[in-house]
Amino acid sequence: MTDDEVATLLKEQKKLQLATINRDGTPHLVTMFYGLVDDKIAFWTYRTSRKAHNLRRDPRVTCLIEAGEEYFELCGLMLYGTVRALTEPNDVRYVGTEVVRRMMDLEDDDAIAPFVEQTAAKRHAYIVEPTSVASWDHRKLT
Repeated sequence: MTDDEVATLLKEQKKLQLATINRDGTPHLVTMFYGLVDDKIAFWTYRTSRKAHNLRRDPRVTCLIEAGEEYFELCGLMLYGTVRALTEPNDVRYVGTEVVRRMMDLEDDDAIAPFVEQTAAKRHAYIVEPTSVASWDHRKLT
């Protein structure tokens, strides 16, 4: 996929598969809703979650984003990178707002604020700093 196609896929999708590294070296894989901050993947999670523990120890991640149902519709990307943790309350709320906006298809900050405020105090946010991207688009095979 071209850089523009990758950017479009990032903007169109809402969920990703996030892989972090467990203490024993095995992958920890979860589905996450994400937002975009400065065109980079951003997500938040509870500070006590397994992924948060893993990211404190090792900031490397792999993010898988895909779309399509039939074989010749499949497209996606695997983004490798490291996370930058955001712990300041205003930063966490900002990322949380971007995630919830996309997750719930809301534009009104007043509608988003109650959900974000309710959970932000228990969370950290993360920005994925990409190191490389692998992508595919089966729509181009026909």
